[in-house]
Amino acid sequence: MKDKTEISPTDMCFGCGANNPCGIKLRFDWDGKKAISSFTPTEYHQGWQNIIHGGILTTLLDEAMAYAAYFDNVAGVTATMEIKFRRPVGVGQNLMITAWVTRKERRFAETGAQLTLADGTVVTEARATQYLARKGYSF
Repeated sequence: MKDKTEISPTDMCFGCGANNPCGIKLRFDWDGKKAISSFTPTEYHQGWQNIIHGGILTTLLDEAMAYAAYFDNVAGVTATMEIKFRRPVGVGQNLMITAWVTRKERRFAETGAQLTLADGTVVTEARATQYLARKGYSF
């Protein structure tokens, strides 16, 4: 029988897990209002030649919004997510990842995030709803 796991970061998470050999190993800082990280995609993250796969960009945003909620004392899972791809991202382009909580309610939180290039150009942005897990929630 599988052990129950409470909702919290894990070392095998694809987005942030330090021990996941296939993961992207993001690390986030919290400035009191925003979760902040950076990521430089490689050739292993491309879809079309030299263009980063949209699923990787989506993963960066999803992970950032989960961390923004987590840092803001909201433990939950992504229920809905809307993404706007503003421009393609090339292999080797360093991305700044920023996410924040826009609203907290009893059963959910709304979050926002964006990926920007070094010059501040927004390349992808997202909004999501995180359903809150009850204390002790496990699966």
